[in-house]
Amino acid sequence: MKNIIYLLVAFSLNACNSQNNTINLKPKIQMNNQISKTEEEWKKALSPEQYNVLREKGTEMPYSGKYYLHKEKGIYVCAACGAELFKSDSKFDAGCGWPSFSNVMDSSKVVYTKDKSAGMIRTEITCAKCGGHLGHVFDDGPAPTGLRYCINSISIEFKK
Repeated sequence: MKNIIYLLVAFSLNACNSQNNTINLKPKIQMNNQISKTEEEWKKALSPEQYNVLREKGTEMPYSGKYYLHKEKGIYVCAACGAELFKSDSKFDAGCGWPSFSNVMDSSKVVYTKDKSAGMIRTEITCAKCGGHLGHVFDDGPAPTGLRYCINSISIEFKK
């Protein structure tokens, strides 16, 4: 059973990655409110599931996250530090199993890094304020940006 789950996650990750390339976006811009905690402090502040995704760069199972089909109007913030990341009007259903957004509120709020894990080349996005892993960005999104920010629900919280 465990092997089937791993295969499902690997298949979903590959399906979410439409092309094996990285996105050339703006480089990291340092924020003044950088949060620095030890891993022990993060373990105390986050649930085990949040810690796995935000600090260890894990991934939640596709179609399982609380924000995958969420449609309320508001703002999505980093679950670890509260940094405002995405507006609900940029959210769309990409059919990949994770919440998807066409744009970030402010490009200085995220850091883009080349990610060669899981047998693919992707662009990882992390929160610029706390360094938490949010997900990946792909170049197969809707106009006008053409981008799809594929985000783990457990990495974000919603505010009306």
